[in-house]
Amino acid sequence: MKGLAKSELFRELPSVDELLRTPQIASLIESQSSSAVADAARTVLARLREEISSGLLDAQSLCLALDGLGNAIENQLRSSLRPSLRPVINATGVILHTNLGRAPLPQTALDHIAKIATHYTNLEFDIAAGGRGKRDVHVDRLFRKLLAEVKAANELSTIVVNNNAAAVLLALNTLADRGEVIVSRGELVEIGGSFRIPDVMTKSGAVLREVGTTNRTRLADYEKAINERTRLLLRVHRSNFEITGFTEQPSVSELVELGRERGIPLMEDLGSGALVDLRSFGIHGEPNVLDSLRAGVDVVTYSGDKLLGGPQAGLLSGRSDLVTRMRSNSLFRALRVDKLTYASLEATLLSYVKRDYEAIPTLKMMSLSKEEIGRRAEMLIKSVSNTKTRLELVDGDSVIGGGAAPSSVLPTRLLAVTYADLSADDLSGRLRGSDPPIIARVEDGRVLIDLRTVSPAEDSAIAAALSRIQ
Repeated sequence: MKGLAKSELFRELPSVDELLRTPQIASLIESQSSSAVADAARTVLARLREEISSGLLDAQSLCLALDGLGNAIENQLRSSLRPSLRPVINATGVILHTNLGRAPLPQTALDHIAKIATHYTNLEFDIAAGGRGKRDVHVDRLFRKLLAEVKAANELSTIVVNNNAAAVLLALNTLADRGEVIVSRGELVEIGGSFRIPDVMTKSGAVLREVGTTNRTRLADYEKAINERTRLLLRVHRSNFEITGFTEQPSVSELVELGRERGIPLMEDLGSGALVDLRSFGIHGEPNVLDSLRAGVDVVTYSGDKLLGGPQAGLLSGRSDLVTRMRSNSLFRALRVDKLTYASLEATLLSYVKRDYEAIPTLKMMSLSKEEIGRRAEMLIKSVSNTKTRLELVDGDSVIGGGAAPSSVLPTRLLAVTYADLSADDLSGRLRGSDPPIIARVEDGRVLIDLRTVSPAEDSAIAAALSRIQ
């Protein structure tokens, strides 16, 4: 094969049919489907053709590749049949990392999901009455307990849809279809994935009525904009940015009073939405659901998989009469969630009812002190056996993420990693290539690992990955 031209190298490649008849591949077919094995063989052959075309393979290297063809097909088959969605280690220090799935679920939620997923359930069945029931009763009863300090149980209700954008859509369509919604220009936000409040309002059938300016909106701006077509006052929490300096904004209580005077409901989109006072975690300026309802907001929308620490869901809590209207909207059926989401959310809320905040990973991560994280990092350093890897502890900050508390940071200790023969980007790539993948930060030519967002059970995996790097 020495010195063969590209056209001759291509002729050395076997056909798929020839490969399928070889003993090694034939044994694969016995344990896997023939179509999956054939697809793997085609992928491997296509890769070899590419490498020949680009000049990466000469006659000698092609010979080696052909000798290992069976193993290459086995590896390709194993890779193609492995689930694409897989666990990763979040070492970024971003607690609610949208790209990494936001809030990890409590163990109690996983246990409850396992029970519900493998059995028939009373999702929409009233066991006592022996007839059809409503699926949202399973969590509404818990929300009533959690919100009881705000109003009597029969005055507030909560329903669940598939995310907060859906919650905003349902509320606007129910309360303001073909009517006007007044909102400050400074609150017409865009968050991740090009989700824009004005676009959602358009889809809902509501008419946007902007008031004020980007940095200053007064109560008088709302008052002047109210007319016979006004159906709703909307306040949107600027969840992923802040406006500072020469600014003005009406308080929630002022908007509540205006709404009551004019007989117009006030809705607040909190975005993240916490059920506890985050000041105890050192986080300031992030409103919570109870504060809004206590102030008199009629409907609050918020996420389930952010500060609440549960599954992806959009939650609408507020006046029972308004929530009843939303439940009757045909959109509610289109946007509703399944039994697994209800199971996960129910278990998460039970931890809140029991005040067992340690059981909720999101809150647990926020509560970790800089000293606790530093001690774990020191132990991890001692377990790394790679002499080419340089590890040092430095001060740094963790962030909440997920569009929550954009100006709040949590002091932490970072593990700064450098490697003698690798750039920071290459080192980060090696960590991502480990099993499980380790996702870290790269800053100032170093890889930074923040154990705040790493489970203690995952520390050994990080140490092993750092020890294996070559």
